Amino acid sequence: MTDGMISAPQPEAVEAGIEVLKAGGNLIDATVCAALVQTAVDPQMCGIAGFGNVQIFLPERGVHTTFDFHGRAPMAVKSDMWESLIEREAEDGWGFILSGRENEFGYGSISTPRTLATLDTILNLYGTQSLKELIQPAIEYCRNGVLIRPHMSSFWNKPATAGRDPNIGMVNKFKETRKIYCDESGSVKKVGDLLLNPDMAQVYQDIGNYGINHFYSGEISQQITSDMQKNGGLLALADLQECMPEENPPLWGTFCGYKIATNNPPGGGIMLVEMLNILEEFDLKNMGHNSVEYIKVVSEVMKIATIDKDTKVGDPKFTTVPTDELTSKGYAKTHAEKIKRGDRAVVNRVNQGNPESKCTTQLVLADVGGNCVTMTHTLGQPSGVVTEGLGFMYNGAMTVFDPRPDRPGSLAPGKARFTALSPTIIFKDDVPYLILGAPGATYITMGNLQVILNVIVFGMNAQEAVSAPRFAATSNFIELSNRIFRSTEFSLKSDNYEVVRRPESHTFAWVHAIRIVNGELDGGADPATDGMSASSY
Repeated sequence: MTDGMISAPQPEAVEAGIEVLKAGGNLIDATVCAALVQTAVDPQMCGIAGFGNVQIFLPERGVHTTFDFHGRAPMAVKSDMWESLIEREAEDGWGFILSGRENEFGYGSISTPRTLATLDTILNLYGTQSLKELIQPAIEYCRNGVLIRPHMSSFWNKPATAGRDPNIGMVNKFKETRKIYCDESGSVKKVGDLLLNPDMAQVYQDIGNYGINHFYSGEISQQITSDMQKNGGLLALADLQECMPEENPPLWGTFCGYKIATNNPPGGGIMLVEMLNILEEFDLKNMGHNSVEYIKVVSEVMKIATIDKDTKVGDPKFTTVPTDELTSKGYAKTHAEKIKRGDRAVVNRVNQGNPESKCTTQLVLADVGGNCVTMTHTLGQPSGVVTEGLGFMYNGAMTVFDPRPDRPGSLAPGKARFTALSPTIIFKDDVPYLILGAPGATYITMGNLQVILNVIVFGMNAQEAVSAPRFAATSNFIELSNRIFRSTEFSLKSDNYEVVRRPESHTFAWVHAIRIVNGELDGGADPATDGMSASSY
């Protein structure tokens, strides 16, 4: 048995991973099994046709690495193909709203599906069990069904915002999708109903039997590309055959004596390092957790990092990202001085909008030997598309490209768009201390940041840290969760801050974390997601 812990938004995935550890599998085996179960039981948050980033630390094997598998634009895209369709940019910076919604639901929204290739890669490198073994629990959930949880239902039924179609279109807009997610009357299934997906069970069985080439260059790939051609999709066979992940060393930073290992662009780790560098210049503990002064300072730092992300950060294969500058202590000190003298950053957006869907999930794993894995994977904005007979939904990552040419996030063949995905490991005295990550679109880095501060500055354990009330500033107003004191809101408004209170008590990313203290593991699962943390011992 492997003594370890898993934290994730889906109890089914946690349990499946724990069973792997109890049976003697290692942390990578458990990661692959749990991630595949996530694709079966929470199929709008993630999928084998999705994308993401994973950080792996295996000290006994001398391994510390990341694998980036962001979805890339199909080779058929053109940089200006959507420029004339722009209506507005989402207020939180998560994508653009186009007339006709060509970048949103449907075949035009699909980028390269790289999750399956990544799971197979890390398993072949560091696992001990076969993909055929580890995919079986996911097959069982597809075949026998999973109960629809409150979090799934509330996501499907979330009202439309900022001119986008409502989320319900992800599960009832297209014929093949309706077969899975709707009852005989055409109504989307409800909390407690059984979600069955026999087609996906068969696809997973075939992948287990024949390997991932069956998906990327074999029979399944032919079904995928035929469907794309019939329905005006951009994805082609050549795109599928280029879906291997890219391995990179972690991006490093420091904060108050701790070492921060996170991911590189096009992921959001660069924002985390930048924000922590600036905040190191302030006595946050003396300000008090979620005090008026604390929220002012942290919000300004969030805005500064957002501006830099919007204007300077993109896919390093296409954009020269000034990583050394953005992560330097000198750069941070300059911005800290501006905040101390009362300057307020201004985040520019195209027209107006509202916060958008957060269609992502998270896995955090650690064992008593100090091995750690943190993986954030997603469908982005789910496309709503399911190919007849295949069962799985494709990502909709094209949604968040910038339709304006010559910008860091602009469209280009083979290009990845910046995302805030930032699976991170914090080291204390060169030993893992905090492993975390989150879903939550542009709020991911903001949620991860606050949990890091909650643990390092305020001494919270993992569950306390992820459960504490959060706020965010990804635009020119400060958003407060509903458990931030109203007296705090009044003080901020009295100082001429634009403030918006959200009705949710738990919001602004859904952080999951494991803390390690003297070899003991404690886990935290964000209360908003129906998830949990559990150990194998």
